[in-house]
Amino acid sequence: MSRLHMRFWLLAGLGILLDGFDFFIIAVANPLIAKDFGGSAAERGLLSAAAIVGAVFGAALLGPLGDRIGRSRIFKVDLWLFVVFSAACAFAWDIWSLIVFRLLLGVAVGLDYPIAASYVAEILPSRNRGRWLVGAFSLQAAGIVLGAVAGVVILLLLPETGSWRLMLGFGVLPALLIIVLRRNVPESPRWLAQNGREREAREIAEAMTGRRCQVTEADRARGEAPPEGLKAFAQPRLFSRQLRRRTVFTAIPWFLMDIATYGVGIFTPTLLAGLALGGANATFIAEDIASTEGTALLDVFLVLGFVLAILLVERVGRVPLQLAGFAVMAVALCLLAVAESLPGGGDGHLPLIFVGFALFNTFMNLGPNATTFALPAEVFPSEVRSAGHGFAAACGKLGAALGTFLFPVALDAVGTPALLYAVAATSALAFIVTWVFRIEPRGRSLEELSGADTATLAPRVTPP
Repeated sequence: MSRLHMRFWLLAGLGILLDGFDFFIIAVANPLIAKDFGGSAAERGLLSAAAIVGAVFGAALLGPLGDRIGRSRIFKVDLWLFVVFSAACAFAWDIWSLIVFRLLLGVAVGLDYPIAASYVAEILPSRNRGRWLVGAFSLQAAGIVLGAVAGVVILLLLPETGSWRLMLGFGVLPALLIIVLRRNVPESPRWLAQNGREREAREIAEAMTGRRCQVTEADRARGEAPPEGLKAFAQPRLFSRQLRRRTVFTAIPWFLMDIATYGVGIFTPTLLAGLALGGANATFIAEDIASTEGTALLDVFLVLGFVLAILLVERVGRVPLQLAGFAVMAVALCLLAVAESLPGGGDGHLPLIFVGFALFNTFMNLGPNATTFALPAEVFPSEVRSAGHGFAAACGKLGAALGTFLFPVALDAVGTPALLYAVAATSALAFIVTWVFRIEPRGRSLEELSGADTATLAPRVTPP
């Protein structure tokens, strides 16, 4: 790892920080928005899920653009969408305008996922590639911490229901900073080599490594014509016989994990407020501050999980961490359900609630929240890496949208214990899918993981 490696790694991963910020800040803002705009449980669910639904389209439909026109080109424009629609959210005039702006904001977040992952995987040395991929995704935790700090500070300085506008608009500041820093990020050498631009590929690779580099036969373009029209976005190759296992292995566990991650995580402040952490006589704003502070405390375990993942991913491997994470997530959710079912409910068994949330947050980030991001960037061939990662990320965001939309409705319909048991079942199913379709990238090069047969499947495109 050279200094340039680390610089470009950081600039690529900073977009994930914005996802973590947005994930947390909407959870803090939700109670204030409900107080300001009102709305039914379904409308509040749509508001929570809007950015995630937008991310589905951004990742699945626009992710393949990274394979067609290059990674760095998209890096330099996608966050402008985040800036524009973050600002628009601050000026929303009713709940439906806010839902639309949040949907469009999510497109920018979703587009950054496959591009960042593909770029990072392609510039990193094989040794410790998994550690740095997980490290890039761990910047999501930094974004969550940023969201926690911004939420608490804004609530303390402006204890009014309308302060949610400042919270949502605050995301413009880090996005603008990242845009400035990304101006000089070069293109991925692997992408350049596969698109016939060998001289540029060598120059960038040599600048990064400080050594003479050459383009191998596996990297070179084969001259096929690029797909046209809708075929460029449908990516049927992901479901071909050669790639089907990789698609199932990366997409379904991510889908099932995000049902739990977003369904539970985005409503954690609301759940903690329901446990009377602000005190029996607390005001509405005091309850929101107390629940936000409590959530921030529990989010320390998110950071701990990422730290453990970075330390263990190359020693243990991606698949064992993912399996362990899903297993403990299921157990933790069952603990929360048991605590809520006992006499006195959750507020009568706060130690058990704390243990359940702590285990869930730690092992989620120790395992699948980190590995589901890293695996698609490693197991797919370079020519469909962005498309493959985009499809997997879109499936994850689809699960997140289902979780956030259905969570408030299901709480009203079946109650907390039954809902938590159902979410635990999704983690158990994800464990089974991971075990059946597992592919372990630890210690293997991207070329070895891709395989010679899959490397010949997809066309290369040489943009001007």
